[in-house]
Amino acid sequence: MSGERFLLVGLGNPGREYAGHRHNVGYMALDAIARRERLVWRQSRFHGETAAGRLGERDALLLKPTTYMNESGRSVAAAARFYKVLVEDVFVFHDELDLPAGKIRVKQGGGAAGHNGLRSIDALFGNAYWRVRLGIGHPGDRRRVLGHVLDDFDEADRRWLDPLLSAVAEHAGLLVQDPPAFASRVALALAPPRQRPQQNARAADAEERNPNHSSDRREPEREN
Repeated sequence: MSGERFLLVGLGNPGREYAGHRHNVGYMALDAIARRERLVWRQSRFHGETAAGRLGERDALLLKPTTYMNESGRSVAAAARFYKVLVEDVFVFHDELDLPAGKIRVKQGGGAAGHNGLRSIDALFGNAYWRVRLGIGHPGDRRRVLGHVLDDFDEADRRWLDPLLSAVAEHAGLLVQDPPAFASRVALALAPPRQRPQQNARAADAEERNPNHSSDRREPEREN
């Protein structure tokens, strides 16, 4: 990354009826970042909502295209060209069916993998930008994909979604400095506590069965 400004893009569909959809997790990620950094959303000329501020030591522009998913490229291309943002300084947050729910991956370039928002950006701007892939899980049946993507996150989803969005917002400044490190830091923040080794578990069970025994109790010294 070598430009003066970078662009964070969250993909989704505008309107209250779409706000809770799994397809809108890109919007949700940018909203979480804006809240943490106290950035204000404004309507812009770039077919979307923007919020400007600083992340780390560089100027940032956050963008939520309001063109609907299939034409996201119009908004991204317009904003990037106006501000002269290099393609390698663009980070696009989007939903990813092929990742388990709550997982995150970051990669630069690649194909659209059937995602219409990415396909539109690739066509109008190029594909060498960074993709922040936010896993929403696969329903297991291709016939259920559309309904899964265009349905609201449910109560069970919030258990992994809220921590994911919180970790993304907390470490967003690292994303623009070292994308792989950002992905690792978010994954680490979401990792469950390390389970106690089996040996320690057996010792704890023995302690519970015999509360008068203490593993660090010393035997009395023998008299010579």
